[in-house]
Amino acid sequence: MNKPVPTDLEYIACRIRGELVKISNKANTPHLGSSLSCVDILVAAYWSVLNINPKNPADPNRDRLIFSKGHAATALYLVLNMRGFFPDDILKTYAKPGSILPEHPVYKSAPGIEVTSGSLGHGLSLGLGMALAAKINKNNYRVYVLMSDGECNEGSVWEAAMLAPAHNLDNLVAVVDFNSWQATGRSQEVTSISPLKDKFEAFGWSSFDIDGHDINALAGVLEKVPNSSGRPVAVIAHTVKGKGISFMEDDNNWHYRIPNEKEVKAALMELGLL
Repeated sequence: MNKPVPTDLEYIACRIRGELVKISNKANTPHLGSSLSCVDILVAAYWSVLNINPKNPADPNRDRLIFSKGHAATALYLVLNMRGFFPDDILKTYAKPGSILPEHPVYKSAPGIEVTSGSLGHGLSLGLGMALAAKINKNNYRVYVLMSDGECNEGSVWEAAMLAPAHNLDNLVAVVDFNSWQATGRSQEVTSISPLKDKFEAFGWSSFDIDGHDINALAGVLEKVPNSSGRPVAVIAHTVKGKGISFMEDDNNWHYRIPNEKEVKAALMELGLL
């Protein structure tokens, strides 16, 4: 992927989706559907919103993105690679023994990885702590937590959701990748989590429903933080699991399935990358 970074964000997202399919096949790793659903959120954040410097990933004034849905790590790795946090030769080691890019992210294993994640339900609490630290230390950085809808089943999410408004953490953003699926079924059928927007608002958040595949709309909401509400912000990004590849879209089999060579070729052709 050693090509100049394109300026068109939709094309960047398309390229990432193509690489996701190829990496899943090559590394024999699952969670492809979950990775595909959050691509546009990551592109909006890393190309249009976050105050970051790939040459100085530990800048104390940087914005933080907490990738709470760690099972979709390949999407994060590809974004960090394309943004220049680490080169292609590191990306090629993904999921191999001894790699600094394991199947779930590990804190400081590679530049740009802010937390260890994959055990769902921890990310919002971690982000809250960072946002509170910024307030105490009078720093201006913002903290974005990318979560899955399934992890909103966890009680720790709602403990953090109660605490954040109590401390007026208007520098904290929870972005829920609401693709409507969990590992074992529809999110709404496993645990009744809707309406998430109303739930967050009831806990004291400034909350938005948004198309999670509209990169410009996502960037427009995410960059306006802090907003005039003085409250933490919850963005319920409605997405499609497997987005971008018709035979994977809204099919929960792709939570665990790994594409074969024929399916990789079909996906790349559909994406216009062949």
